[in-house]
Amino acid sequence: MLDASVSLIRPDWPAPDNIVAVSTTRQGGNSGMPYDSFNVGLHVGDGLECVNANRQALIANLPGLQDIQWLNQIHGCDVPKAERQGVFDADGSHSQALGLACAVMTADCLPVLMCDKSGNQVAAVHAGWRGLAGGVLEQAVSSMIASPADVLVWMGPAISAKHFEIGPEVRQQFVTRFAESTSAFTPSIKPNHYMADLYQLARIALRSVGVTAVYGGDYCTFSDDRRFYSYRRDGVTGRMASLIYRKV
Repeated sequence: MLDASVSLIRPDWPAPDNIVAVSTTRQGGNSGMPYDSFNVGLHVGDGLECVNANRQALIANLPGLQDIQWLNQIHGCDVPKAERQGVFDADGSHSQALGLACAVMTADCLPVLMCDKSGNQVAAVHAGWRGLAGGVLEQAVSSMIASPADVLVWMGPAISAKHFEIGPEVRQQFVTRFAESTSAFTPSIKPNHYMADLYQLARIALRSVGVTAVYGGDYCTFSDDRRFYSYRRDGVTGRMASLIYRKV
């Protein structure tokens, strides 16, 4: 039986029945302030026992899950194959194994989950603006055994364009890669700054490599402090996890 105190977001997308995908919220865990309460990040200053208890509760609440590939995220573009042990310096992973989840942690950056329509492979990607500008999503798609036309994507909770302000140098990196990305930026009230839409930038990057079955993108971590951690809002805070796996 699932623990009702563990609050999970489940994607509304046409994934195969053998695929399980979730994003955690900040609710239902063991951590105290300012990490209250379902923090899964070991690198933010929270107690080891609290984080491990939250991670174990996550596994216990998901059917057919045996292990999670955790990452030391570095805002890069590497998306290696997930393993049963160890932590990679990477910003995504992919897997064909049963019961092994690919996972990323976020608190404003965009978590992106992928699978193929046959349910043979999964991937999870941490897509902050640096990763998006560098091609992390394209790298993840290239790791899939399926044709891009057969890849399904769900975008989990991230900061919305209303609250994500960036400078002109960031905008220029995207516009240089994709001219159409100009539509993902609107002028900020701060001179020579812009509000950036991570969800739209991700769609543009995915479409550039032939992935069009993209779902999600309707949350805002910054504005919903009851459900989500937000680094831009709070500074010292916890991390949510977004993970995907093939059920045993």
